[in-house]
This record gives sequence, C-alpha cells and structure tokens, in this order.
Amino acid sequence: MSLVTFNEILPQARREKRAVGAFNVANYEGALGALRAAEAEKLPIIIQVYMRLFNSEKGADLGGTLLRLAQRCNQPVVIHLDHGETVEQVQKALDAGYSSVMYDGSRLPFEENLRITAQAAELAHQKGASMEGEIGHVAQGDESVLTRVDEAVEFAQRTAVDALAVSIGTAHGYYQKTPRIDIERCRELSEALPVLPFVLHGGTGTPLEEVRKAIQHGICKVNIATEYMDTFLKSTRRELEKLDGKFLPIDKFMDPVVDDCAAHAARLLRFFAGK
Repeated sequence: MSLVTFNEILPQARREKRAVGAFNVANYEGALGALRAAEAEKLPIIIQVYMRLFNSEKGADLGGTLLRLAQRCNQPVVIHLDHGETVEQVQKALDAGYSSVMYDGSRLPFEENLRITAQAAELAHQKGASMEGEIGHVAQGDESVLTRVDEAVEFAQRTAVDALAVSIGTAHGYYQKTPRIDIERCRELSEALPVLPFVLHGGTGTPLEEVRKAIQHGICKVNIATEYMDTFLKSTRRELEKLDGKFLPIDKFMDPVVDDCAAHAARLLRFFAGK
C-alpha cells in the first residue's frame, strides 16, 4: 500500500482496540528490518526519525531512503518525525516528504504548547500529512507529568491534531524500576475523547500486560525506540565478535543484523495487533 498518514491506519486501529508499532530508526538497515517485519506479519507500521537528525541534513537524507522503502512495501507505511522540538524541524520533515510529523511542546506552558502545535498542525495538513501532539510530559529518566483529562480535551479541540501522545506513567529509555502505569487515567481520557487516536511514548520495557490494557483504552500507536536500536547494536556487536578481525563486505555483514531487527519488530507488531 506504500506511503500513508496516521489517518489511514490509526482510527481503525483504535476502533478495533489494537495498536500499530512505531519504530525509531537512524539508518537503512534498521528501517529495512522493521519493514520486513511488517510485510511478514501483514500489518501496517510507522517508521520514525528522531528530531535530532533534523538539526543536520541526516533527517532529510534518510527520508529519501525511507520513501523508497515505503514505496515498495506491500503494507501501509507512515514515515514520521518523532519529537519535533521546533516548527523549523517540522517544516524540514514535511519538505523532505515525511507523511507525518510531531511537535512536542509538552514541557512548555499549556497555552504555548497549544499555540505552536496548532501552527505545526496547519503546516502538516497543508502538505497532506498527519500531526501528533503531546499533552502531559513523558519524561526521560525523571518524573513524568501525567495528562489531565480537561487539558487533553481542550488541546485536541483547539489544535486539530490527528493523534495525541498522552502521559500515563511511562518514561523514555530503559526503566530503573518497574513503572506504575495509570490505566484508570487512560480510561478516563478514552471516555472523554472516544475517537481520537492516542499514542504511548516510552514503550521500551513497559510491561506488555500494561500495554495491552492501555490499548483497550484508546492507545493505538506504541513507540519503540531504545530497545529496537539496542537490538541493532547488540546484534552488530555479536557479528563483530564472530568476525574476529577478519574482513567481510559490509552488506553481507549487515544481513544477520537486519534479520535480528526484523524478528524483534515482528514480535511486537504481532502483540500490539492482538495476534
């Protein structure tokens, strides 16, 4: 089905109480592994590029590769800017052909987050792309700020986002202790916004039984960054150890790494889809 936006896959996923896996990549091999998993499982997928890559030409250059991969994939593929921190980054992604973008103003005062997100959403929609915003703050190692229901409703109404990242107790990166996921908060948000697709950031290491509960209450996009990239790094390290200093062309060297990434992504895609 080639390149799509959130709007072609997430509303249906929410209605069916399943989720689509969103995997962060930074190179061809990581992207190839994720897309092979989508084809093998016959499921849609979201390929994400972190905002840092848009501080240089890396994000746009990688975008060209991702567009080519999406065009020949037989499953729906969204190419998405993850955690855009400026409108300029959002515009760069849109100009590079990304079909979806995120502006993350969750650390800003509410009105400022709302204003800039609405501006970014207008730019995205003008390009035919979808838009993700965040209300509440999913932290990196420190205390997350849970999403308030009243603010989520107002934010959704005034920004016209196509998906809303909510904070229910997850955090980015590997957890130092078992997280406390507020499924009741997720349920309240779902009841207040019964149609809008919700996004779970900080999927790495979150207990899968808690993820399953969240999917039952509106989460239909689950972000996986740290553990997917860690799979790539650990697989690369194993292959280097096997090589033991000998030479092997890089394309051949990377084949088992792609296989390991594909297997990891396939397992999560199946789970999120309820298979």
